[in-house]
Amino acid sequence: MRGPLIVSLDVWNREGLFKIIDQFPTDEGMTVKIGMELFYGEGPEIVKELLNKGFKIFLDLKLQDIPNTVKMGMMQIGRMGVTYTTVHALGGSEMISAAKEGLELGSEEAGVPTPKLLAVTELTSITEDALENEQNCKLDMVNQVVSLAKLAKRSGADGVITSPLEVSSLKEQVGDDFLYVTPGIRPANFPKDDQSRTATPKQAAEYGSLALVVGRPIIRAEDPVAAYHKMLEEWNYAN
Repeated sequence: MRGPLIVSLDVWNREGLFKIIDQFPTDEGMTVKIGMELFYGEGPEIVKELLNKGFKIFLDLKLQDIPNTVKMGMMQIGRMGVTYTTVHALGGSEMISAAKEGLELGSEEAGVPTPKLLAVTELTSITEDALENEQNCKLDMVNQVVSLAKLAKRSGADGVITSPLEVSSLKEQVGDDFLYVTPGIRPANFPKDDQSRTATPKQAAEYGSLALVVGRPIIRAEDPVAAYHKMLEEWNYAN
């Protein structure tokens, strides 16, 4: 079995959240992602509610600030009992190290496991053109992602968020002892929406992804549970 297929709960309030989440059995040990939209609307209490229901939480707030501010923020997140959380790798080595320190301090104080720290490399919405002409980056996408992943690993992160298209290069150049968590996952023939670098669950497995993040193809489906299980089966049993 591969790592989790994480369901991204991209809704803005608890009513919309529980309209989706109440359809899922809580005994599956499912991992769900709470992002900015929901967290900023409902706050830490929504995390506690989902934890109490038996879900594992990926709290995806993508912190990026000066190191001390990120450390203090991560101390708060470390206390919550979530499984994964994120920073932007572009925040630099000191910030990533400070984030890890904050998580360890907060989780130790609360007596809960330390969340896995994942560094966002380049968002899956970023194109080669945007990388070159808006970020003024001299590297192509693959080499930029590899460079940021190496930085994240040296700085104490447990893994990276990256598109599935870069994973094979990452495993070769950064190593197998690192988490490669990939959003931008779509069933075959599903619209890309605002994602530029996408793959199916089967393709992501072939590239070497270790966990997937899937939002709209599941939560906007007529039957979210059936959509989840169909993608989960493709992910777990891909050759």
